[in-house]
Amino acid sequence: MTGLKAWLMEDIGSSKDQEHQSAKNGRAVDKDSRRYKLCVNAAYVAISITMLVVTWYFISWYVNKTVIPTPMETWDALVSFFENGDSTAGGSAWSYIRSSFGTLLKGFLLALVFAFPVGLLLGSVNVLDRLFSPALNVLRPIAPVAWAPVLIILLQSDASGAMMVVFIGAFFPILTTVSFGVKKIDVNLINATKVLGASWSQTFFKITVPASIPFLMNGIKTALGIGWMCIVSAELYASGVGGLGNYITNQAGLGAWPQVYAGIVIVGVLGLITVLVADYISKVLNKKWGVEE
Repeated sequence: MTGLKAWLMEDIGSSKDQEHQSAKNGRAVDKDSRRYKLCVNAAYVAISITMLVVTWYFISWYVNKTVIPTPMETWDALVSFFENGDSTAGGSAWSYIRSSFGTLLKGFLLALVFAFPVGLLLGSVNVLDRLFSPALNVLRPIAPVAWAPVLIILLQSDASGAMMVVFIGAFFPILTTVSFGVKKIDVNLINATKVLGASWSQTFFKITVPASIPFLMNGIKTALGIGWMCIVSAELYASGVGGLGNYITNQAGLGAWPQVYAGIVIVGVLGLITVLVADYISKVLNKKWGVEE
């Protein structure tokens, strides 16, 4: 037992000497450094994407190579799309992207303008929450794309109909997270402002609104992801919009499956970029306001 203890102490001492020597030579790894965290995150992303591509490759071979092309076939179609555009209906890849992104942005901003104040009110005023929440809970589970045919005919515009589908899809995540955030505000903090003589409006704009911003950013990230799903689905009906959904539908009708998957990849990448941008803005704001380190 004494020999084992001596061996362990010797091993620990040797490890400490190595760490000390490594730190002395400037090679110590600071796991809290920003560079280390970026490297770790990049490694996880690379591994995750590699696993996805490998899985995709095997599925394409063992399931149905005609309907599910290989990653290389999809990559060739993707390069051709950006270099030559749509050979069947005309238009460049960038024109399809601009159309979808423009519709997404309009619908998302419209949802933000309406959902944020409504969420604040429902979270702050119990009577309004009890009055409107049942109706909203009935509408929330309905898939936004289910409204596409109705909205397109009602508004007599493919573009406006598609935009409103995005609006519906983005509205509820923002509304829900903001309302939840307001309800999570410490009651003692609200009571303290009342004791100090603050009016309802002062408490609302000085306490409620700032406290809801981190929750709003979480809602925005979710809304953007749902927005991309909505815009592609809406463009399946809105043939006059000319976005990526139209491109995917047209290519599927022709049986050009590599082109179909090229369009799907573009949607996935654009969705990832927009969510990452929103996530970065959220972290900057949260750190500025001391919500997270």
